Amino acid sequence: MIFKRKGLRPGEPYPLGATWDGSGTQFALYSENAEAVELCLVDDEGNEQRLPVRHRTSFVWHVYVPEIGPGQRYGYRVHGPWAPERGFRFNPNVRLLDPYAKALASRVQWNANSFAHRIDEPDGDLKMSENEALGAPLGVVIDPSFDWTGDRPPRVPFHRSVIYEAHVRGLTMLHPEIPEELRGTYLGIAHPAMIGYLRYLGITAIELLPVHAFVHEKFLLDRGLRNYWGYHTIGFFAPDVGYRAGNEVTAEVRQFKEMVKALHAAGIEVILDVVYNHTAEGNHMGPTLSLRGIDNPTYYRLVPGNERFYFDYTGTGNTLNVRHPQSLQLIMDSLRYWVLEMHVDGFRFDLASALARGLHDVDQLSSFFTIVHQDPVLSQTKLIAEPWDVGPGGYQVGNFPVRWAEWNGRYRDTLRDFWRGSGGTASDLGFRITGSSDLYENNGRKPYTSINFVTAHDGFTLADLVSYNEKHNEANGEGNCDGADDNRSWNCGAEGPTDDPAILQLRARQMRNIMASLLFSQGTPMILHGDERGRTQEGNNNGYCQDSPLTWQPWTWDEPSRALMEFTRKCLRIRHEHPGLRRSTFFKGRPIRGGKTYDIQWYRPDGELMTDEDWCNHCTQCLGVFLSGEGLDDVDESGDRLIDDDFVLLLNASPCDLGFVLPFADDSRPWQLLVDTHDDAATETRKGGEETALTSRSLKLFLRARRGA
Repeated sequence: MIFKRKGLRPGEPYPLGATWDGSGTQFALYSENAEAVELCLVDDEGNEQRLPVRHRTSFVWHVYVPEIGPGQRYGYRVHGPWAPERGFRFNPNVRLLDPYAKALASRVQWNANSFAHRIDEPDGDLKMSENEALGAPLGVVIDPSFDWTGDRPPRVPFHRSVIYEAHVRGLTMLHPEIPEELRGTYLGIAHPAMIGYLRYLGITAIELLPVHAFVHEKFLLDRGLRNYWGYHTIGFFAPDVGYRAGNEVTAEVRQFKEMVKALHAAGIEVILDVVYNHTAEGNHMGPTLSLRGIDNPTYYRLVPGNERFYFDYTGTGNTLNVRHPQSLQLIMDSLRYWVLEMHVDGFRFDLASALARGLHDVDQLSSFFTIVHQDPVLSQTKLIAEPWDVGPGGYQVGNFPVRWAEWNGRYRDTLRDFWRGSGGTASDLGFRITGSSDLYENNGRKPYTSINFVTAHDGFTLADLVSYNEKHNEANGEGNCDGADDNRSWNCGAEGPTDDPAILQLRARQMRNIMASLLFSQGTPMILHGDERGRTQEGNNNGYCQDSPLTWQPWTWDEPSRALMEFTRKCLRIRHEHPGLRRSTFFKGRPIRGGKTYDIQWYRPDGELMTDEDWCNHCTQCLGVFLSGEGLDDVDESGDRLIDDDFVLLLNASPCDLGFVLPFADDSRPWQLLVDTHDDAATETRKGGEETALTSRSLKLFLRARRGA
């Protein structure tokens, strides 16, 4: 189709991107330093027509094209200076992706023409390529309409939430009840078999690894691998086309919405892992696909005085320039789009410290935090930070503002150390399993601010954590040099697979210990998909490039996997039923509301209260914590005082069997065993002052019914 230039209209500078109104499409692109912009319309055969974008308002280039509608492929050519030493990398030979594109026609096509510079010469990034570069994917105009009738955000309070970190492909690729054509897709997640499993387990929120359109790096494709995780974003508004069922262009947008609606109908929230700290364009030698060719110094943080180079706080070659208002607008517009148009419930921000850097340091009063805090839409969603980056001073666990939850890396490290038998962890453990008040209480946050996790996509799975002392990443093709070396793991006596029944039994118990500790800790628990079944990656702690059964969740059952899943479900059921195990306020360490019993007390195995010496003793590996059901100091949704049963949680990470004296010999109410990681079928009733047998490396949870129950 040929579009007559005389039919073009000026359009409007807002909204950015491609917006169809039923009669035509408005296109708007921000570029502060461009000298000219051409809109490229591409038909199904690849023929391109260039239309000049002549109107510019506040650095936004805009045009309205009549009779253009959904399915139309498009890109931009942006003219301006080629001066990399000053940060300018304009090259009209390169067709660029609209950063506001709502759908992509394809993935990046890797070849020499994916670059705006010469790649075959020393310092070639300083020299503009004259080749026609069509490697960037095209954007596609979408029809945003969707029937959201009946959709309601679950709005599960944080203190009631249980997060399940999952991958769209990894979770569904091997599921036998999901039709083959839906496996690995958004519709696979939406399938009743998948949603039914999540509900059966007790999950309230699924946290999906990145679904924004991303790039498979060329070096991975050359090895026969792929970017599995997706932390290499190229489009902040477009659902990745790789998770689409079928070949219908833009169907991924509708299918994503169908997934969200189905999950919401089951009461499950959708949290997206988002990557706004960098893009897939890499460092100064990387490809020019979108932002670099549109307005490099606006969108990226460049080295002052030598703007050829990029600041890299992310380990990927570049960092988005959140100090610039337009970069902030790009991020905020994207976030609001995913909430208002795609109906997601929250976000986990990858390397969030990079978003808070002012000149160089992480600034808790940064523009990014300020603008999110005051936004009436985003401030009401779940905001979760990965509170670190790779730059100086980037580790910021405990330092994010009010309204932000954080992946608590200190919780992960402490729980791993404690259960592998490392000494000197008792005092830190006390903070971690009670909500990390040392990190979150003083700035007005709550226990649920702590996203408690022991495993995540990045690192060992739970099964591998108790089966390997060393990483085994040979399959990644990097000589086993990639991935973390500090895993804080223990293989229980043999590296990797073994037939030794004693080792297998110990590993199973250790998995139960860690899972129970996680689910009975104050804070918001996050489970890595498959950990509840003992999923292994064969010791690979960096599965970023393994899109294969190595990282996919198996759905075949054997006795150990089913037993662990049912154990996890049991622990989650107990957690959901008892507000005392998921408090929304921190402990006070004193009697509450005029009562006589402290809201929390810590005990030694002999039944005596722990002393300062016990907390500091390097050999303290067994302890108990009493949680008073009358000491919640909180009310329910109706305003009535919350009262729960009492609990005693006993943890023994030592290699010795011990007797543990249960507290409150002067109270006639018995202690009833709920959980025993040594013997999940065990039953036991004890009086206060009596001793219970606590097997080496095991955990017990006892309940004492509230008064009058």
